Amino acid sequence: MKFILGEKKSMTQFFAEDGTVIPATIVAAGPIVVTQVKTADNDGYNAVQVGFGVRKEKNINKAQKGAWKELGNFRYVREFRLSTASDAQTGDTTTVEAFAPGDAIQVTGITKGKGFQGVVKRYNFGGSRRSHGNKHHERTGGSIGAGGVQRVFKGMKMPGRTGSDRHTTLGLKVLAVNLETNEMLIKGALPGRRGTLLEIVSAKS
Repeated sequence: MKFILGEKKSMTQFFAEDGTVIPATIVAAGPIVVTQVKTADNDGYNAVQVGFGVRKEKNINKAQKGAWKELGNFRYVREFRLSTASDAQTGDTTTVEAFAPGDAIQVTGITKGKGFQGVVKRYNFGGSRRSHGNKHHERTGGSIGAGGVQRVFKGMKMPGRTGSDRHTTLGLKVLAVNLETNEMLIKGALPGRRGTLLEIVSAKS
């Protein structure tokens, strides 16, 4: 399984050889450094822990300094679970060179936070009519219960906090890789705003 961490930059257009315009997202990916390798014998599961980005040394606590030693001052540390033990060693570095155009991938990130929202924005409700005596109720959710039950069913779609959820987008594809700038061009839209940390993993077969 191939994986890498990156930051979302912006969206653009990619022109295929036949002239087709494809919406794409630019991601500044890697390099990532292996900070720890976990095995089923020692930790109960197989995984590879990697660090990405740079953070000021004054913002790193003693435990992190002791664990990372001379590997670097990482801004992000994430763990990728594996089905089998990995051959990776602490200190190994992975760049965008691990991926090639055409690779099928899936991307995980935190979606944009939108705060407390009503049902029209949160669940795309159509709202009420704007005529025949209806006043100030265009965006209300309507009835929330059934007659005689005297309670609200679990899972009822109602106003509430929207966004800031961990979301995985499947069915994506690498369109291009730039080794000089450590950037990847990924087909389609990805979760989050500019600067959002993204976990890029090769698609499961």
